[in-house]
Amino acid sequence: MTEPSPTPEQRYTAIVEALGASPDVTEGAEPDRPRRGFGSSGLKAGGRIFAMLVRGRLVVKLPRQRVDELVAAGHGERFDANRGRPMKEWFVLAPTSALEWLPLADEALEFLRRGGRAR
Repeated sequence: MTEPSPTPEQRYTAIVEALGASPDVTEGAEPDRPRRGFGSSGLKAGGRIFAMLVRGRLVVKLPRQRVDELVAAGHGERFDANRGRPMKEWFVLAPTSALEWLPLADEALEFLRRGGRAR
């Protein structure tokens, strides 16, 4: 008998546990500045969001060229925050993609640590 696949929430919790151990990573809104909306429950470094769970899907901030590559390879699509315009540096991983969540979130964290600039 095979084990059931982890839920998106369980997969995201594993990311929070792994990357949240870093002193510069926080989850959710700051206690003194509660907010709702875009990224309010996401992972942040230096107060900037780099990964979040949206409607059961992993959303990460990556260089535009990397997002283009992932989309072209069929791993997902650009994130649209319900405004009718896909965001160039935000990627939504398709549920059918074989990509692992943690390495993708780690890649997003490193991108943010470089100031949100491509190498």
